[in-house]
Amino acid sequence: MICCLIEKYGVVPKYAMPETAVSSNTKEMRDYMTEKLRGYACELRRGHQNGKSVEELRGEKDRMMKEIYNILCTCLGQPPKQFDFEVTAKDGRFVRACGLTPQEFYKKYIGLDLADYVSLIHAPTEDKPFHKSYTVRFLGNVKEGREVRYLNLPIEELKRAAVAQMQDGTPVWFGCDVGKRSSREDGVMDLDIFRLQDVLGVEFTMTKAERLDYGQSQMTHAMVFVGVNLGEDGKPNRWRVENSWGEDRGKKGFFVMSDAWFDAYMYQVVVHKKYLTEEEREEYEREPKVLEPWDPMGALA
Repeated sequence: MICCLIEKYGVVPKYAMPETAVSSNTKEMRDYMTEKLRGYACELRRGHQNGKSVEELRGEKDRMMKEIYNILCTCLGQPPKQFDFEVTAKDGRFVRACGLTPQEFYKKYIGLDLADYVSLIHAPTEDKPFHKSYTVRFLGNVKEGREVRYLNLPIEELKRAAVAQMQDGTPVWFGCDVGKRSSREDGVMDLDIFRLQDVLGVEFTMTKAERLDYGQSQMTHAMVFVGVNLGEDGKPNRWRVENSWGEDRGKKGFFVMSDAWFDAYMYQVVVHKKYLTEEEREEYEREPKVLEPWDPMGALA
């Protein structure tokens, strides 16, 4: 989703659109926006029932979207259409570019081709065979943007691609069920962290597929892998995670994830397509199966 936003709108340096109190604490804005959007849905459906034409309803929708834009500008500030960029490079060279648009800034100074990155998921449920591509109905956030697409692979293939990208010096974005068997204070994600079987005297026996099918687990949070420890056999046994909850969580914002936790509650990684095999790239490009909006693989995007 962020790829679609960047490809359409570009990005700006932070000074060109500074943080606000709301941008760092979005809950109230999100709640009010949700209330307004649901209210708009009521208005449009009521208008349709009362015989308003499609043209009239689309006119009302345009007015509603302007109101939403005004709310966002009030809370976050108005996005700049152009800005001046000045910086001293690491080699001491002074750089100045005036009147840049956000799209021009991204292309000139970042230049990362976001189309080169693909989403790999691990969903071992009967309705999602491995080595098939999937999308989720209504999940996109930009009308002109490309659809959300996943390639479902065995968990070892996600690990292989993630390790390869980090070995080349690039972090790996991932999606997981962060609240399960983890301690925010200690920064540990491990299946045995609380020894629940000893404390409660019961076993928890659901498989990963069963947890997905019964709504016991789904993707709830995105973080970044910045390191991995490989054993003598070359296989990962723990992962270094950088979170976004601030330095007062975990070890100055960093967590450690056991490989067993990866197996149980990791669902998605984003990697450069060069880390896929030729067969996997072909599988990713095939016509995707469309999942329903409530599918657990659509919980995070």
